[in-house]
Parts: sequence; structure tokens; C-alpha cells
Amino acid sequence: MNRPETPRGTTRLSPTLAEIAFAVLAEGCAADTGAEAAWLESQSRGLASEGAMDVPAALSAWNAWNVNPPEYDRQLHALAGYERLSLAETLALALGREAELVPMAARALIWLQHPVGEARPTVGLIASLCERLGEREVLASLADGPARRHGMIRLHPDERPLCERSLRLAQPLLFALGGRGGGCFDGVDSDADSLPPLPESTLAEARRHGAGLLGDGVRTLLIRSGQALEARAAAARVVAAVGARAVFFEGEAPTGLGPWLWLSGCLPVWCVSLAPGERRLAPRIAGHQGPLLVACGLEGSIEAGGAVAQWRLSVPAASERHRLWRSALGAAPSEHTIAALAAHHRHGAGRIAELGQAARSAAARCGEPLDSMHVTQVARSGVGADLGALAELLSDDIPDAALVLTPALRTALEALLARCRLRDTLADGLGAAACARYRPGVRALLVGPSGTGKTLAASWVATRLGLPIYRVDLASVTSKYIGETEKNLSELFARAEHAEVVLLFDEADSLFGKRTDVKDANDRFANQQTNYLLQRIESFEGIVLLTSNSRARFDSAFTRRLDAILEFPTPGPEERRALWLAHLGETHGLDAAALNRLAAACDLAGGHIRNVVLAAAALARQGGTALDEGALLAAIAAEYRKLGKPVPAALGLPA
Repeated sequence: MNRPETPRGTTRLSPTLAEIAFAVLAEGCAADTGAEAAWLESQSRGLASEGAMDVPAALSAWNAWNVNPPEYDRQLHALAGYERLSLAETLALALGREAELVPMAARALIWLQHPVGEARPTVGLIASLCERLGEREVLASLADGPARRHGMIRLHPDERPLCERSLRLAQPLLFALGGRGGGCFDGVDSDADSLPPLPESTLAEARRHGAGLLGDGVRTLLIRSGQALEARAAAARVVAAVGARAVFFEGEAPTGLGPWLWLSGCLPVWCVSLAPGERRLAPRIAGHQGPLLVACGLEGSIEAGGAVAQWRLSVPAASERHRLWRSALGAAPSEHTIAALAAHHRHGAGRIAELGQAARSAAARCGEPLDSMHVTQVARSGVGADLGALAELLSDDIPDAALVLTPALRTALEALLARCRLRDTLADGLGAAACARYRPGVRALLVGPSGTGKTLAASWVATRLGLPIYRVDLASVTSKYIGETEKNLSELFARAEHAEVVLLFDEADSLFGKRTDVKDANDRFANQQTNYLLQRIESFEGIVLLTSNSRARFDSAFTRRLDAILEFPTPGPEERRALWLAHLGETHGLDAAALNRLAAACDLAGGHIRNVVLAAAALARQGGTALDEGALLAAIAAEYRKLGKPVPAALGLPA
């Protein structure tokens, strides 16, 4: 047995329940030979003063065990009282544990249960043991009592008669019954060391929610965050506030988890990710009577058969983000760098920890001291900002020299940048009307003819902000099925909001177009989609940039929800000359007169000039010559033909 032997002449330790059971089972084994019979007889001699333990002595030992169990059985005794287990169920747990942990106990059970030959106690063995102790009709309690219903014991295998089925305990329950750690169910995670640190405001809120769970109120707490690890960390803090330890699981709860939670002093945290509009029923944990915490994303809803309290984690204030960035990046970056990151990036605690880890890795790969450049690098590459198939990452950095704009448009873009950087604290100090319902989102429309640099300007804005930019894939978002487009957009906005990315809707008028008079069902559902977009883009706390060729195509209600509308005009001669130079680079063979002639004669926008330069470069390299005016003129003629427009006569090219 797993108990120290008592030296001669000293008071014997009180017997365990398994020892009492084996002593009763040893009755009639004295005449048998073999190691198993000898072991059973030793159990009986160890407990009875003379010979085998008779029934009155066993009942007396059982009553004493109920009053004051030995240390080895403290957890078993407490569980039996908590779950109101019958004698048969308590004996099944005691013998089942010994069979798993003590080799000689398993051999003795095989010998006792011959010819079944089962190393674990069977239902028939427990029933016969209970009959000797004066308790009959125990099969029903073993087959359908709380021990089996709550997963403490399992009857195996199903094809055998009930009396020959063995009683098995889950391995984690074995260790929990012994008051030991180390045992855990498959799919259940108790590691909280890898969870991100949380700001003090979140910790204080966690303590308040923990106090609420201790009362007689709501027993299910739904914690929402766009970052899964952040939601888990908050759940762990709530559990710690009630003096317990958090364990995390996904899907259905393992059989036997409820009693194990009670024995281990743990509370369950169900981790689930829901799609927009999805409703899920919280899993029922058999035998668990305490609260359930749910770590969830920003979408979907949970039903738990009662009231569900919700806690949506907010983005911490700049002062708290400063401490989180310092914790994530260590002592290497300067205070100025940390302050800039905290002020300009509205990241939550989980996102900051994620970017900090990726930035440290990037700096180590390059052998460079960690700086904000590495944070920007990993953020711009889309680390942890997976929008799935709904949007495409535009990872190219756009330098200032690549963006040729009129002075007025550049000023407007700089103002848009300032609005994006200051959006977190923009309403601070303003009047009550300005602060009411303020959302730190920025929505801007870039409108102008094709090729005037709208998409390029959007990428330039994201580059200057140090944020990744994702171009929305309209083919993946839109659906012919009613309501699916709204669900896709809801998922897109939710993911983008938590990762703090710039969303780019190219040709946005296809989604944000004018509402029409309802003439049929198609009009009604199209208007419903537009209504949803108008509401969702207003509540979005991120940055959205939209491009279109004409502002007249948008609904008037949408225009009010925009923070800025930037007009991208067709470039004039001066802007076209700058565009030619920006695309040609330093190795072209054109003189100033040729450049002036192209800028004056060709009324092409930046996108078309890009096409011309790339086509001319291909022609020049194919012929093994330098990029000169001849190659450009041939490419210009091809571009005008593509546009269906005549070649300018000033270029002297054939019509």
C-alpha cells in the first residue's frame, strides 16, 4: 500500500477505506496459497486484533473512517460528502484508486475476480462487498449514481453484463484524490504563465467581477476581447480574485472534469471563437456547481440557461499602454520611443505583448538593438493581424518621394495623419456634446479619377502611421445569400478593430452606394446591407480609407459619417513632370526638353504613367538599349490605344 508501515509497539495509523475493503474481502482466503492470498491476509491481520476482520469490525472501521478519515483519504472523504456518494460509490473510488497505483492491489483484484480476470474492481465485486457490510441493492447507485453521472467512474466495457463491468477512474482524478498536482485532462490547459500582463484598470475590474461571482447572482461571465490570450489572462485574474486557479478548455468538457475542478480548487474557463450572429450554448460540466467563465471574441452570443454577465475589455489608456510597452520591450528602447508607441498606437494588452515578442525576435535576427523600427516592421508585416480571406495585406512601404501631390492635397493628407495619430485623446477637454458618443475611429474617402494615386496615398498613410494596411476583397465579402455579406463585414471589422490595421475599400461605391426606392425584394435587401454598413462604419474604432471615382455615387447619409473627403484631381503639367521623374529614376536618357514635352503633351495620370514607364523599360531591355525617348513614345502610343484616345499631336507620332 502507499502508506508507511507502523513500527511495533506504536499506535497504528487509522486504516484507509481500501485497506478496510481488502480486509473484508480477505475473509475465507486463509486456506489459499499464493502471493495474492497472502497479501490479502496481511491486510486483514494488520487491521484486526485476531484473525480476519469480521463484519462488525469492518462496520466499526467504516464508521470511524466516516468520522475521522486518515490523511491519505481526506480528499476522498470530502468528495463523498460533497457529492453525497453512496457506500458502493465511495468503495468503488477507493478500490479503483488502489488498483491504479498499487501493483499488488491490482494482482489481488485479478485473483479475487477469477475467472473474469479484471485488474480493476467490477460492479459485482463492489456489490458483494456492500452486501457483507449490510447494504443491498447497490447496482442502481453504481450504474446511475452521481459517481457515474459526473464522470468519477466509468463502466467498461459496454458489451459485458453489468455485474462484470469494471469501474475505471480518470487519471487526473487519481492524482486529485491523493491531493497531488500534475494530473490534467487532455484538452485542458492550466498554464497561465504565458498569458500577457494586464493594465491596472483591467486588474481592478477583474477583482470586481470576481466579487460578483462569489455572490448569489450571475454564474456565467462572458469576457470579450479581440485578442484570445488577453481574454484568457483576464479570466485567470477573475478566477484568482475568488481564490481559485483557472483551467482552460475548448469544445466539450471532458468527462470527470467537474469533480476534478472541486478537488483541485480550480474554476473552468471555456475558450470559444464565434462568428458574427452565431449563438452557442455553454457546455454543461457534470458535477460542477460553481461559476463558468467564457473567454470569447467580440462577435456572437452565449446562452447558459440563465443570466450571463458580459465584460468587454477596453483599450487601456496611454499611461497604461506605456507600462505595457515597457514590459513587452524591456529596457532597451528609450523613454521617448516608448511614449511615442503608447501615444500613437491604440493596442490592447494582448496585442502589445504579441508585437513586443515579435519585435524582440526581429531585432535578434538582425543583430540590432531593439527599437521602435522593429515594432513598426513586424506590425506592417501583419504579425497577429490575420483577416483571413476577407482582405489582402499590402505590405509595401511607400516613401514620400513616391507620392506626387498638389500642395493642397498634401496638406489635406497631413491633416488626416494628425487626425489618425490623435484619435485616442481627440475629445479630451472638449465640450459635452463633442464627447458624447465619441468613437476613436477615422473614416476618410479618397475620390478622384482612375490612376490619380488614391490607393498609393492610402498605403502612404499606413506607412507613416506604422500600421498594416489591408485591402478588402469584395469578392470574398459579398455573397448572394441574404445576410451573409453583413456577417462577413462584421467579422472583418471585428478582426481589424482588435489588430489596429488600416482597412482599405477600393471602389467603395460598390458597397456603400445610394439606397434606392424599394420596388422588389432585391432593393429591400440591398438597402438593408447599406444600412448595416452605415451603422457599423460609424461604430468602428479603427481607421477606414475608401476610394472611389465619384463621390456622387454615395448615399448622403454616408457622407455625414466621414471625417474627411480628399479630392484627387487629374495632375497638371507640373505634377506630371514630377510623376515622370519619380517613375523614371536616375538612369533614364531623357533631357529636360523631352521631359517637359512629355509633361505638357500627355494628359496622363500617375497610374498610366507607371504603365508607360514599365512598358518602355521592357522594350528597352528587350532591345538592349537604354530607356530613352523612343521607347517611351512607343509605350505612350500603346497606352493611348488602350484608353481608346488619340495620341497627342504634339508628340509627332502617327495616329
